[in-house]
Amino acid sequence: MSTWHAVAIGIFVWWSSTGVILMAVRWADRAGGRAHLLATLCGLPLLAIGWAGLLSTCDDPTARGAVMAFLSAIAVWGWFELAFLCGVLTGPNARVCPEGVPGWERFLRAWGTLAYSELALLATAVGLIFFAWGTVNPFGVWTFLVLLLARVSAKLNLYLGVPNINTEFLPVPMRHLASHFRVARCNALFPVSITLLTFATGCWMERLIDHEDASGPATGFALLAVLTALATLEHWLMVLPLPDAKLWRWLLPEAPQHPRDPAAHDVARKRRRA
Repeated sequence: MSTWHAVAIGIFVWWSSTGVILMAVRWADRAGGRAHLLATLCGLPLLAIGWAGLLSTCDDPTARGAVMAFLSAIAVWGWFELAFLCGVLTGPNARVCPEGVPGWERFLRAWGTLAYSELALLATAVGLIFFAWGTVNPFGVWTFLVLLLARVSAKLNLYLGVPNINTEFLPVPMRHLASHFRVARCNALFPVSITLLTFATGCWMERLIDHEDASGPATGFALLAVLTALATLEHWLMVLPLPDAKLWRWLLPEAPQHPRDPAAHDVARKRRRA
């Protein structure tokens, strides 16, 4: 498999997997009732298949093994994202964050909105490292770790404050998240995040060049480079006024018309003035 094939696979999987999750969540929003729980339960085979794929490809050093490990990690990650956006695996706090709370309380409230999800992701990462670290095909583990670290970085930047925050795709169960975001010119963590993600992308590309004669490692490092570069792009979109929502908006049905929580609206309005 050529490097360009791996690049195309990485970009398509990033776009299509995001679109599928958004479609499932939008369907649940429109259906109402227990549809969010149903969508999460219907996604459980994806989690099982992903875990099976990760464990079965550990000893496969070929390009096919690298691709399957990458796709399996995306499948596992995708289920956790679905469970989070459906409000099934989130945290103990589902309330709007009031304006003017002390910094320590605001942090605890924000952590409470996603604590269970983050701990589950961390436990999964530890499990993957235990089973697959040091094998001939570690690309599933690396894929999951890149996704996890990029998620933590993105959440911290949204909490600390960035200029552009897209809440268009926030589902009904998670609309309170908007009150924990902060609109600001930028924050001290953002340049650190961009630097580390860019450096990681360069490291993957350097490893790709070193292994260009071995199809398995070359494919795996190409996929990691693409994934990390896309994570870097997603961070840049927090500060650049680009219409990234258009990439998926055309796929989705109209969002249900629910009355906006006045508290969340007031918090968002006040923070935009900051």
